[in-house]
Amino acid sequence: MSGYCSIAPGHPVHGHYHDHEYGFPQRAEAELFERLLLEINQAGLSWETILKKREGFRRAYDGFDVDTVAAYAQPDIDRLLGDAGIIRNRLKVLAAIHNAQVIQGLRASHGGFVEWLDAHHPLDKAGWVKLFKKTFRFTGGEITGEFLMSLGYLKGAHADDCPVQQRILELKPAWSRQ
Repeated sequence: MSGYCSIAPGHPVHGHYHDHEYGFPQRAEAELFERLLLEINQAGLSWETILKKREGFRRAYDGFDVDTVAAYAQPDIDRLLGDAGIIRNRLKVLAAIHNAQVIQGLRASHGGFVEWLDAHHPLDKAGWVKLFKKTFRFTGGEITGEFLMSLGYLKGAHADDCPVQQRILELKPAWSRQ
């Protein structure tokens, strides 16, 4: 095993995420929004920092409810920028609100976020990055790639010899159906 698969199993912070979430297909809007928000906030920081603050993000962003976050106004922005339980970066906070509004729009155009992802699958990483940069804020190559790997749209979340990989394959992630 290499990379994340060699350090995460049994790790007090990374372990559960590696074994039960990373790379597993997800369809629920709040779960997709959470992953996008967490990946955006990870930029420039360690994933361990984000996992440690995950509950803080969940509380601060109203359980990742897209409609609630999309309606945030200046008092909410001020509250988030003062919340030590999350990453207090204005650009990341504004991106979360904007991206929630984009997801609302995807409901009208495609039926929802996951339907939008499915409508564009399969794309290679470069195609996904171009699409995400055009559609969302604060979604460069690393953020987009990790977001899509974390949800099973791109291969690479786990090494081929990682025991978790076999469990994921049984769920037929999008990358395995190309």
